[in-house]
Amino acid sequence: MRKAQKKQAEDFVELLGQAHEEIRKEMEKKNIPTVLSLLADCQEGAMSLGELIEKTEGEDAPTIRLLEKYCEELYRIHEELAQGNPMGANKAYKILRQWTLKIKSSIRNEIQTRREVVFLPYKASMWDSLESVWKAADEDPDCDAYVIPIPYYDKKPDGSFGERHHEFSQYPSYVPLTWYEEYDFEKRRPDMIFIHNPYDENNYVTSVEPFFYSKNLKKYTEKLVYIPYFILGEIDPEDKNALEGIEKFCLVPGVLHADKVIVQSEEMRQAYINILTEFMAGQKGYERPYWEKKILGLGSPKVDKVLSTKKEDLEIPEEWMQIIQKPDGSWKKIIFYNTTVTALLEHNEQYLVKMRDVFRVFYENREEVALLWRPHPLIKATIESMRPQLWAEYEKIVEQYRREGWGIYDDTADMDRAVCLSDGYYGDGSSVVWLYRETRKPVMIQASYMRSV
Repeated sequence: MRKAQKKQAEDFVELLGQAHEEIRKEMEKKNIPTVLSLLADCQEGAMSLGELIEKTEGEDAPTIRLLEKYCEELYRIHEELAQGNPMGANKAYKILRQWTLKIKSSIRNEIQTRREVVFLPYKASMWDSLESVWKAADEDPDCDAYVIPIPYYDKKPDGSFGERHHEFSQYPSYVPLTWYEEYDFEKRRPDMIFIHNPYDENNYVTSVEPFFYSKNLKKYTEKLVYIPYFILGEIDPEDKNALEGIEKFCLVPGVLHADKVIVQSEEMRQAYINILTEFMAGQKGYERPYWEKKILGLGSPKVDKVLSTKKEDLEIPEEWMQIIQKPDGSWKKIIFYNTTVTALLEHNEQYLVKMRDVFRVFYENREEVALLWRPHPLIKATIESMRPQLWAEYEKIVEQYRREGWGIYDDTADMDRAVCLSDGYYGDGSSVVWLYRETRKPVMIQASYMRSV
């Protein structure tokens, strides 16, 4: 039985107890018709409670048998009074009270509480930020865990919704999925909801379906939990300049609306707390102790996923192997090339020139090095929304790279495969860098534009 249902059952028994008090008072007044009506109401309430328990615990639940005996006692008292047989008010009250105490004890001790936990990823490539938490919930025998991929929209330059996406088919095969329209949040009210998208309507590039904004999800759960889909570079939480650099990640709706926020480390927790305490200064109820309770530095599931992924367990496409393997069967060095939204927005056409030069260098060394290019999953939507004049040229670069076939183009949802498979990282500074460094493999950050000589 769900926690909310068990609470509902316990509240039901409390109402029966209050009705027994009224029965005693009316019996003392000799108001028998009212007593008979109250006894009938108690019986109807007990039957409703039995139906609630039977749905979750089955008809053989011990509490069901107690409720049946309680109803028999109600009927006996009802018939005694209806036939005019005298009965003391205190005696009747004591009999009924004993039964409700037994029922209450049975609900508390014999009905086990189950939790229902819902995970709401929107991009499959970001699922690794929730996966290890889902695995723990899924393995808990007292927990029912649901993974419900939710739809999202690209945003047009004017902020309106564009193309709608749903990546239901891109999640790992071992993750059982529930279609978002099949889960009734109003009716089921899960005990916990986990999200990794914190922006609500404030993202310029994409938006999840508005129903799934954090401010709305709070209506349907006791605990909304936000876990960032990224990892930030660690900073000194007392360095004000460093704090200013990560404010944009802290002052977002998901952080403000969530009941708990799980971040990558204790140092990052202190950074969040410092930023939020200052931002909400003067607002009653949002002093530092509130944020200290809300922000938890438990680590990032993204790191759990990367460190648990083994190269020998990877499924490597045959077309990738044709690029990776040398004629003698040995493997080339594999370089993970990461291009980001931020660098493109900052350098525009110069960034595209840089990309072409990078591909030239790796093409010339293709006999010894395999390039695994993995652009940011939102780069297409970002260009179309914020730099539409760059789209045609960017698309040419992608088409040429893929057509020539000397390097790997990875636009799948599985970033962890690229991290595990590769021997080193080259590309823009981003949250992927901090994740990659956890593997202890070499990292080189590129200059995001061509330097003049």
